[in-house]
Amino acid sequence: MTCSFKVLNESYGARLGKITTSRGIIDTPAFMPVGTGGTVKALLIDQVKSTGAQIILGNTYHLMLRPGIERISRVGGLHQFMNCDLPILTDSGGFQVMSLSKISKVTDEGVAFNSHIDGKKIFISPEISIQIQKSLNSDIVMIFDECPEYTKDKNRVESAVNLSIDWAIRSKKEFGVNKDKMLFGIVQGGIFNDLRKDSLNRLLEIGFDGYALGGLAVGEQQNEMFEVLDNIKDNLPTDKPHYLMGVGTPADILGAVKRGIDMFDCVLPTRSGRTGLAYTWSGKKNLKNAKYANDDTPLDPIVNCQASQKYSHSYLNHLVNSNEILASILLSWHNVAFYQDLMQKIRVSISNNDFENFYNKHFDILNS
Repeated sequence: MTCSFKVLNESYGARLGKITTSRGIIDTPAFMPVGTGGTVKALLIDQVKSTGAQIILGNTYHLMLRPGIERISRVGGLHQFMNCDLPILTDSGGFQVMSLSKISKVTDEGVAFNSHIDGKKIFISPEISIQIQKSLNSDIVMIFDECPEYTKDKNRVESAVNLSIDWAIRSKKEFGVNKDKMLFGIVQGGIFNDLRKDSLNRLLEIGFDGYALGGLAVGEQQNEMFEVLDNIKDNLPTDKPHYLMGVGTPADILGAVKRGIDMFDCVLPTRSGRTGLAYTWSGKKNLKNAKYANDDTPLDPIVNCQASQKYSHSYLNHLVNSNEILASILLSWHNVAFYQDLMQKIRVSISNNDFENFYNKHFDILNS
Protein backbone atom coordinates (compact mmCIF):
# COMPACT_ATOMS: atom_id res chain seq x y z
CA MET A 1 0.00 0.00 0.00
CA THR A 2 1.34 3.42 -0.96
CA CYS A 3 1.57 5.88 1.94
CA SER A 4 0.14 9.34 1.37
CA PHE A 5 -0.80 12.66 2.98
CA LYS A 6 -3.67 14.99 2.18
CA VAL A 7 -4.68 18.38 3.59
CA LEU A 8 -8.47 18.48 4.08
CA ASN A 9 -9.01 21.99 5.44
CA GLU A 10 -7.21 25.02 6.83
CA SER A 11 -8.26 27.52 9.50
CA TYR A 12 -6.29 30.39 11.08
CA GLY A 13 -3.00 28.85 9.91
CA ALA A 14 -3.90 25.37 11.19
CA ARG A 15 -4.15 22.36 8.85
CA LEU A 16 -6.54 19.42 9.03
CA GLY A 17 -5.09 16.42 7.26
CA LYS A 18 -4.86 12.67 6.89
CA ILE A 19 -1.82 10.40 6.64
CA THR A 20 -2.53 7.01 5.10
CA THR A 21 -0.23 4.12 6.01
CA SER A 22 -0.43 0.36 5.48
CA ARG A 23 -1.34 0.00 9.17
CA GLY A 24 -4.01 2.64 9.34
CA ILE A 25 -5.08 6.27 9.05
CA ILE A 26 -3.53 9.05 11.12
CA ASP A 27 -5.72 12.13 11.44
CA THR A 28 -3.68 15.32 11.77
CA PRO A 29 -2.83 17.36 13.74
CA ALA A 30 -1.70 14.28 15.66
CA PHE A 31 0.12 13.66 18.92
CA MET A 32 2.29 10.54 19.16
CA PRO A 33 2.72 9.03 22.64
CA VAL A 34 6.37 8.13 23.13
CA GLY A 35 7.17 4.43 23.46
CA THR A 36 10.92 4.92 23.63
CA GLY A 37 11.98 1.43 24.67
CA GLY A 38 9.06 -0.55 23.26
CA THR A 39 6.53 0.72 25.83
CA VAL A 40 4.60 3.87 26.53
CA LYS A 41 5.71 3.99 30.16
CA ALA A 42 3.22 2.69 32.74
CA LEU A 43 0.56 1.88 30.12
CA LEU A 44 -0.70 -1.19 28.30
CA ILE A 45 -0.96 -0.69 24.56
CA ASP A 46 -4.73 -1.20 24.89
CA GLN A 47 -4.87 1.75 27.31
CA VAL A 48 -2.92 3.86 24.82
CA LYS A 49 -5.33 2.90 22.04
CA SER A 50 -8.34 3.67 24.26
CA THR A 51 -7.23 7.32 24.41
CA GLY A 52 -7.68 7.68 20.65
CA ALA A 53 -3.98 7.59 19.78
CA GLN A 54 -3.48 6.52 16.16
CA ILE A 55 0.33 6.31 16.09
CA ILE A 56 3.13 5.94 18.62
CA LEU A 57 6.85 6.68 18.55
CA GLY A 58 9.75 4.30 19.15
CA ASN A 59 13.45 5.10 19.36
CA THR A 60 16.29 3.57 17.41
CA TYR A 61 18.98 4.44 19.96
CA HIS A 62 17.26 2.93 22.99
CA LEU A 63 16.01 -0.19 21.20
CA MET A 64 19.43 -0.77 19.65
CA LEU A 65 21.02 -0.81 23.09
CA ARG A 66 18.27 -2.74 24.85
CA PRO A 67 16.87 -5.29 24.06
CA GLY A 68 18.86 -5.24 20.81
CA ILE A 69 17.61 -5.25 17.24
CA GLU A 70 18.10 -9.00 16.75
CA ARG A 71 15.52 -9.87 19.39
CA ILE A 72 12.96 -7.52 17.81
CA SER A 73 13.56 -8.43 14.17
CA ARG A 74 13.42 -12.14 15.06
CA VAL A 75 9.65 -11.84 15.63
CA GLY A 76 9.02 -9.62 12.60
CA GLY A 77 9.56 -6.14 14.00
CA LEU A 78 8.55 -3.74 16.74
CA HIS A 79 4.79 -4.12 16.19
CA GLN A 80 4.90 -7.84 16.91
CA PHE A 81 7.43 -7.45 19.73
CA MET A 82 5.27 -5.00 21.71
CA ASN A 83 1.87 -6.28 20.49
CA CYS A 84 0.98 -2.98 18.80
CA ASP A 85 -1.07 -2.78 15.63
CA LEU A 86 -0.90 1.01 15.40
CA PRO A 87 1.48 2.71 12.96
CA ILE A 88 4.88 3.42 14.52
CA LEU A 89 7.30 6.25 13.78
CA THR A 90 10.89 5.63 14.82
CA ASP A 91 13.25 8.44 15.68
CA SER A 92 16.67 7.88 14.15
CA GLY A 93 18.53 8.10 17.45
CA GLY A 94 20.48 11.22 16.51
CA PHE A 95 19.13 13.33 19.36
CA GLN A 96 19.74 10.63 21.98
CA VAL A 97 23.27 9.97 20.73
CA MET A 98 24.05 13.64 21.26
CA SER A 99 22.17 14.14 24.54
CA LEU A 100 22.56 10.87 26.48
CA SER A 101 25.84 9.39 25.36
CA LYS A 102 29.39 10.21 26.23
CA ILE A 103 30.51 10.94 22.68
CA SER A 104 33.95 9.87 21.65
CA LYS A 105 33.95 11.24 18.15
CA VAL A 106 31.70 12.79 15.50
CA THR A 107 33.03 12.43 11.97
CA ASP A 108 31.63 12.65 8.46
CA GLU A 109 31.07 8.90 8.64
CA GLY A 110 28.94 8.89 11.79
CA VAL A 111 29.17 8.94 15.57
CA ALA A 112 31.26 6.73 17.86
CA PHE A 113 29.98 6.84 21.41
CA ASN A 114 29.74 5.00 24.70
CA SER A 115 26.45 3.47 25.73
CA HIS A 116 24.84 5.32 28.63
CA ILE A 117 23.84 1.90 30.00
CA ASP A 118 27.11 -0.02 30.23
CA GLY A 119 29.75 2.16 28.58
CA LYS A 120 30.11 -0.16 25.58
CA LYS A 121 31.65 1.49 22.52
CA ILE A 122 29.17 1.75 19.65
CA PHE A 123 29.23 3.32 16.19
CA ILE A 124 26.16 4.52 14.33
CA SER A 125 26.03 6.02 10.85
CA PRO A 126 23.16 7.13 8.61
CA GLU A 127 23.24 3.74 6.92
CA ILE A 128 23.19 1.83 10.21
CA SER A 129 20.34 3.96 11.57
CA ILE A 130 18.19 3.31 8.49
CA GLN A 131 19.05 -0.41 8.55
CA ILE A 132 17.96 -0.61 12.19
CA GLN A 133 14.69 1.20 11.47
CA LYS A 134 14.03 -1.18 8.57
CA SER A 135 14.63 -4.11 10.95
CA LEU A 136 12.19 -2.56 13.41
CA ASN A 137 9.75 -2.39 10.45
CA SER A 138 8.49 1.04 11.44
CA ASP A 139 5.99 2.82 9.23
CA ILE A 140 7.62 6.27 9.31
CA VAL A 141 11.41 6.38 9.29
CA MET A 142 13.52 9.39 10.26
CA ILE A 143 16.86 10.31 8.71
CA PHE A 144 19.95 10.29 10.92
CA ASP A 145 20.98 13.82 11.82
CA GLU A 146 23.22 15.76 14.16
CA CYS A 147 21.14 17.61 16.73
CA PRO A 148 23.34 20.09 18.57
CA GLU A 149 22.59 21.35 22.05
CA TYR A 150 20.88 24.73 22.41
CA THR A 151 23.51 27.33 21.57
CA LYS A 152 23.86 30.81 20.14
CA ASP A 153 27.13 29.80 18.48
CA LYS A 154 26.09 30.10 14.84
CA ASN A 155 29.22 28.39 13.51
CA ARG A 156 28.47 25.32 15.64
CA VAL A 157 24.90 25.16 14.37
CA GLU A 158 25.93 25.70 10.74
CA SER A 159 28.38 22.83 11.01
CA ALA A 160 25.58 20.58 12.26
CA VAL A 161 23.34 21.67 9.37
CA ASN A 162 26.00 20.81 6.78
CA LEU A 163 26.73 17.43 8.33
CA SER A 164 23.02 16.63 8.65
CA ILE A 165 22.47 17.35 4.95
CA ASP A 166 25.24 14.95 4.00
CA TRP A 167 23.72 12.35 6.28
CA ALA A 168 20.24 13.03 4.82
CA ILE A 169 21.53 12.14 1.34
CA ARG A 170 23.04 8.92 2.66
CA SER A 171 19.90 8.10 4.68
CA LYS A 172 17.70 8.39 1.61
CA LYS A 173 20.05 6.25 -0.46
CA GLU A 174 20.02 3.52 2.20
CA PHE A 175 16.23 3.75 2.53
CA GLY A 176 15.78 3.16 -1.20
CA VAL A 177 12.33 2.78 -2.75
CA ASN A 178 9.79 1.67 -0.17
CA LYS A 179 6.21 2.64 -0.98
CA ASP A 180 4.69 1.14 2.17
CA LYS A 181 6.84 3.34 4.40
CA MET A 182 7.57 7.06 4.66
CA LEU A 183 10.96 8.73 5.09
CA PHE A 184 11.09 12.14 6.78
CA GLY A 185 13.87 14.69 6.49
CA ILE A 186 14.84 16.75 9.55
CA VAL A 187 15.38 20.51 9.33
CA GLN A 188 18.13 21.78 11.63
CA GLY A 189 19.43 25.30 12.20
CA GLY A 190 18.74 26.08 15.86
CA ILE A 191 17.27 29.56 16.39
CA PHE A 192 18.93 30.95 13.24
CA ASN A 193 16.27 31.56 10.59
CA ASP A 194 18.68 31.73 7.66
CA LEU A 195 20.23 28.38 8.61
CA ARG A 196 16.76 26.83 9.01
CA LYS A 197 15.73 27.97 5.52
CA ASP A 198 19.01 26.78 4.03
CA SER A 199 18.58 23.38 5.68
CA LEU A 200 14.99 23.09 4.44
CA ASN A 201 15.83 24.13 0.86
CA ARG A 202 18.59 21.54 0.64
CA LEU A 203 16.29 18.84 2.04
CA LEU A 204 13.63 19.79 -0.52
CA GLU A 205 16.17 19.24 -3.28
CA ILE A 206 16.78 15.72 -1.94
CA GLY A 207 13.04 15.06 -1.56
CA PHE A 208 11.28 13.39 1.37
CA ASP A 209 7.79 12.17 2.29
CA GLY A 210 7.56 14.58 5.22
CA TYR A 211 9.60 17.30 6.89
CA ALA A 212 10.42 17.46 10.59
CA LEU A 213 11.79 20.38 12.55
CA GLY A 214 14.50 19.17 14.92
CA GLY A 215 16.72 20.96 17.37
CA LEU A 216 13.85 22.70 19.17
CA ALA A 217 12.55 22.05 22.69
CA VAL A 218 16.20 21.78 23.73
CA GLY A 219 16.33 24.81 26.01
CA GLU A 220 15.00 27.75 24.02
CA GLN A 221 12.06 29.82 25.27
CA GLN A 222 8.58 29.27 23.87
CA ASN A 223 8.64 32.63 22.07
CA GLU A 224 11.94 31.68 20.41
CA MET A 225 10.43 28.41 19.18
CA PHE A 226 7.35 30.21 17.85
CA GLU A 227 9.58 32.75 16.10
CA VAL A 228 11.44 29.93 14.33
CA LEU A 229 8.10 28.45 13.22
CA ASP A 230 6.80 31.86 12.08
CA ASN A 231 9.85 32.36 9.91
CA ILE A 232 9.81 28.95 8.22
CA LYS A 233 6.11 28.01 7.99
CA ASP A 234 5.59 29.59 4.55
CA ASN A 235 8.58 27.71 3.15
CA LEU A 236 7.42 24.24 4.20
CA PRO A 237 5.83 22.25 1.35
CA THR A 238 2.05 22.36 1.61
CA ASP A 239 1.59 18.80 0.31
CA LYS A 240 3.78 17.12 2.93
CA PRO A 241 3.27 16.58 6.68
CA HIS A 242 5.11 18.95 9.04
CA TYR A 243 6.45 17.35 12.23
CA LEU A 244 7.74 19.30 15.26
CA MET A 245 9.97 16.87 17.14
CA GLY A 246 9.92 16.59 20.92
CA VAL A 247 7.17 19.17 21.50
CA GLY A 248 5.67 19.71 23.93
CA THR A 249 3.30 21.26 26.45
CA PRO A 250 -0.37 21.62 25.46
CA ALA A 251 0.17 25.35 24.83
CA ASP A 252 3.29 24.63 22.74
CA ILE A 253 1.21 22.29 20.60
CA LEU A 254 -1.66 24.74 20.24
CA GLY A 255 0.74 27.51 19.20
CA ALA A 256 2.54 25.25 16.75
CA VAL A 257 -0.71 24.04 15.16
CA LYS A 258 -1.51 27.70 14.53
CA ARG A 259 1.79 27.80 12.62
CA GLY A 260 1.00 24.84 10.36
CA ILE A 261 2.47 21.89 12.28
CA ASP A 262 0.76 18.52 11.78
CA MET A 263 2.60 16.07 14.05
CA PHE A 264 4.00 16.10 17.58
CA ASP A 265 5.64 13.80 20.08
CA CYS A 266 6.77 14.34 23.66
CA VAL A 267 7.50 12.38 26.84
CA LEU A 268 5.69 14.99 28.98
CA PRO A 269 2.34 13.19 29.36
CA THR A 270 3.87 10.07 30.88
CA ARG A 271 6.89 11.68 32.56
CA SER A 272 4.62 14.24 34.24
CA GLY A 273 2.22 11.49 35.23
CA ARG A 274 5.01 9.67 37.04
CA THR A 275 5.76 12.80 39.08
CA GLY A 276 2.19 13.61 40.09
CA LEU A 277 1.39 16.22 37.44
CA ALA A 278 -1.83 16.23 35.44
CA TYR A 279 -2.73 18.28 32.36
CA THR A 280 -6.39 19.29 32.35
CA TRP A 281 -8.72 21.70 30.56
CA SER A 282 -8.44 24.01 33.57
CA GLY A 283 -4.65 23.97 33.51
CA LYS A 284 -1.82 21.90 34.98
CA LYS A 285 -2.36 20.36 38.42
CA ASN A 286 0.23 19.10 40.91
CA LEU A 287 -1.61 16.31 42.69
CA LYS A 288 0.94 16.34 45.53
CA ASN A 289 -0.56 19.59 46.79
CA ALA A 290 -2.51 19.46 50.03
CA LYS A 291 -5.34 21.51 48.51
CA TYR A 292 -6.50 18.35 46.72
CA ALA A 293 -6.63 16.21 49.88
CA ASN A 294 -10.38 16.69 50.37
CA ASP A 295 -11.39 17.38 46.77
CA ASP A 296 -13.78 14.58 45.86
CA THR A 297 -14.44 15.75 42.30
CA PRO A 298 -13.07 13.73 39.35
CA LEU A 299 -9.78 14.82 37.84
CA ASP A 300 -11.25 16.05 34.54
CA PRO A 301 -14.73 14.77 33.56
CA ILE A 302 -14.40 16.36 30.10
CA VAL A 303 -11.73 13.84 29.08
CA ASN A 304 -13.12 10.49 27.90
CA CYS A 305 -10.91 8.25 30.04
CA GLN A 306 -11.60 6.16 33.13
CA ALA A 307 -8.63 7.68 34.92
CA SER A 308 -10.00 11.17 34.25
CA GLN A 309 -13.64 10.53 35.14
CA LYS A 310 -13.70 7.84 37.83
CA TYR A 311 -10.96 8.88 40.26
CA SER A 312 -11.09 11.91 42.55
CA HIS A 313 -8.45 14.52 43.22
CA SER A 314 -8.43 13.31 46.82
CA TYR A 315 -7.73 9.69 45.89
CA LEU A 316 -5.05 10.65 43.38
CA ASN A 317 -3.46 12.95 45.97
CA HIS A 318 -3.29 9.97 48.33
CA LEU A 319 -1.75 7.68 45.68
CA VAL A 320 0.87 10.24 44.65
CA ASN A 321 1.94 11.07 48.19
CA SER A 322 2.07 7.37 49.09
CA ASN A 323 4.27 6.63 46.06
CA GLU A 324 1.79 4.03 44.85
CA ILE A 325 2.43 2.56 41.41
CA LEU A 326 -1.21 3.13 40.55
CA ALA A 327 -0.62 6.90 40.70
CA SER A 328 1.81 6.69 37.76
CA ILE A 329 -0.57 4.45 35.82
CA LEU A 330 -3.67 6.60 36.30
CA LEU A 331 -2.01 9.97 35.76
CA SER A 332 -0.08 8.76 32.70
CA TRP A 333 -3.29 7.32 31.27
CA HIS A 334 -5.15 10.54 31.95
CA ASN A 335 -2.41 12.75 30.48
CA VAL A 336 -2.17 10.75 27.26
CA ALA A 337 -5.97 10.86 27.02
CA PHE A 338 -5.97 14.62 27.62
CA TYR A 339 -3.43 15.15 24.83
CA GLN A 340 -5.55 13.06 22.46
CA ASP A 341 -8.67 14.98 23.53
CA LEU A 342 -6.81 18.21 22.79
CA MET A 343 -5.86 16.99 19.31
CA GLN A 344 -9.38 15.77 18.56
CA LYS A 345 -10.89 19.10 19.59
CA ILE A 346 -8.28 20.96 17.54
CA ARG A 347 -9.21 18.88 14.49
CA VAL A 348 -12.92 19.55 14.98
CA SER A 349 -12.29 23.29 15.28
CA ILE A 350 -10.26 23.32 12.04
CA SER A 351 -12.95 21.31 10.28
CA ASN A 352 -15.54 23.86 11.44
CA ASN A 353 -13.32 26.81 10.42
CA ASP A 354 -13.31 27.85 14.07
CA PHE A 355 -9.70 27.27 15.14
CA GLU A 356 -9.11 30.97 15.88
CA ASN A 357 -11.84 30.98 18.54
CA PHE A 358 -10.62 27.68 19.95
CA TYR A 359 -7.06 29.00 20.16
CA ASN A 360 -8.09 32.26 21.82
CA LYS A 361 -10.28 30.44 24.35
CA HIS A 362 -7.69 27.91 25.49
CA PHE A 363 -4.13 29.13 24.87
CA ASP A 364 -3.66 31.25 27.99
CA ILE A 365 -5.26 28.65 30.27
CA LEU A 366 -3.10 25.84 28.88
CA ASN A 367 -0.02 28.04 29.04
CA SER A 368 -0.45 28.83 32.74
